[in-house]
Amino acid sequence: MSDTPSPYSTGLERNPANHVALSPLGFLSRTAAVFPDRLAVVHGARRYRWAETYARCRRLASALRRRGIGKNDTVAVMATNTPECLEAHFGVPMAGAVLNALNIRLDAATIAFILEHGEAKALITDREFSPVIEKALAQIKRPPLVIDIDDALAPPGKLLGEMDYERFLATGDADFAWQNAADEWDAIALNYTSGTTGNPKGVVYHHRGAYLNALGNALVWSLPQHPVYLWTLPMFHCNGWCFPWTVTALAGTHVCLRRVEAPAIYAAIAEQGVSHLCGAPIVMNMLLHAPEEQRRSAAGREVRMMTAGAAPPAAVIEGMERLGFRITHVYGLTETYGPATVCAWHGEWDTLPAEQISARKARQGVRYPVLEGLMVADAETLAPVPSDGTTIGEVFMRGNIVMKGYLKNPQASEAAFAGGWFHTGDLGVMHTDGYIEIKDRSKDIIISGGENISTIEIESVLYRHPAVLEAAVVARPDETWGETPCAFVTLKPGASATADEIIRYCRDRLARFKAPKTVVFGPLPKTSTGKVQKFALREQAKALHTPEENSAPKGR
Repeated sequence: MSDTPSPYSTGLERNPANHVALSPLGFLSRTAAVFPDRLAVVHGARRYRWAETYARCRRLASALRRRGIGKNDTVAVMATNTPECLEAHFGVPMAGAVLNALNIRLDAATIAFILEHGEAKALITDREFSPVIEKALAQIKRPPLVIDIDDALAPPGKLLGEMDYERFLATGDADFAWQNAADEWDAIALNYTSGTTGNPKGVVYHHRGAYLNALGNALVWSLPQHPVYLWTLPMFHCNGWCFPWTVTALAGTHVCLRRVEAPAIYAAIAEQGVSHLCGAPIVMNMLLHAPEEQRRSAAGREVRMMTAGAAPPAAVIEGMERLGFRITHVYGLTETYGPATVCAWHGEWDTLPAEQISARKARQGVRYPVLEGLMVADAETLAPVPSDGTTIGEVFMRGNIVMKGYLKNPQASEAAFAGGWFHTGDLGVMHTDGYIEIKDRSKDIIISGGENISTIEIESVLYRHPAVLEAAVVARPDETWGETPCAFVTLKPGASATADEIIRYCRDRLARFKAPKTVVFGPLPKTSTGKVQKFALREQAKALHTPEENSAPKGR
């Protein structure tokens, strides 16, 4: 090796002129400067242009800073898809703080845990959720600053905070000189994900990953300038798969939606010219089976829809395509900023029979351009499995859109990153063309309507029922939700309880969507060592034709 210094070793150092930390915050300032008068946000009668939205986000950042909230402080938001939640995706990190968007379906005890574990300094909360938030705040030793979202479209509700959101914004400066992240590795968001055991884990995102996945969304979906994006996907879920930042980068229009209902979606498509939306297969099923008079208003419009959360049934994809929706299937986890793989489409597949097209679209696909590594491998050795479409292994990922780690949980982070790969816990196959397909889950997580549900959390509640001796929970296929919890219960000798009583007991102690929808009574199958054979229960659940009295009422 030559001792001569490399010509690239000196005089080419990093400096402010040639290196700036990657952050999605710059998308907003650029869009506001280039397209100040374009429509940015629609929410009922409210309309904001991009210059107004930028000013509101700066006011929010300024108001937080004036209350002493800054670098690495957590700001929680309990809200539906409203302008306030969108603004928090920019205003909170503009203050240097970390956004913690809360799942609006969680129970008070879980919310209290998250607020304490994440050390929230402020909580911005919609009045619709005041009952559960009030209970959660009562369980916290040091309650945060509380600001109410008093949305005119929200149902009547109690205000809990020091002031409402608009008054809080008025305390801030619209010309606030916010600073970009000093380090792109700085935390930008905190999202809690259900595990199979214990309390939820706090997934930490950094500015670099948010920036890259926001652009990755645009690349894999071929998003044009100025898309009109309908917020059917919850913004609290993986920060809306990073679409608050993606749509802003493209100077699009954010069409807000408080409730995901077919009439409202079809109306938005017809009246607002919606071009793109995201959602779990349950949303597709809802749109597909809406009455014809609701669908007629949007007839003739082509809308692009991105779906994930569970493999969409082929029949649903076929039906949606017939209605004029063009479906893109993606896959990811909370730990990967939302979507990290896409079923990238090949033009030559268009000539295949309809059932083959939908079967291909149901695969989870290939890595995003911003994901560095994707493989299906042996869970222990990390040796890739053959690309034969049949050999099952665990799905592994690596790259810049993998989380920083789990907050205050180094052991879980170390296990998740063992061997230099992120262990997804999902089982799948690798096809000969390099496309992955998820086959099962190594964990017992139930995915219902795109929401993760821990079976152990439900079981812990069931075991507290005075009549229950043993309990086990597995997923049962459901035409509406994809999967729902099915509880297998053994009662204590001499005790009695009906399925409806068990379901009501769980609903009183869990978020409604987590409660079992089906209860089956009888002895549990076990191994010789006494372990419940959940694989056998899953088979029973699949074949189950439950009498009406063993099923929960319709709805969530």
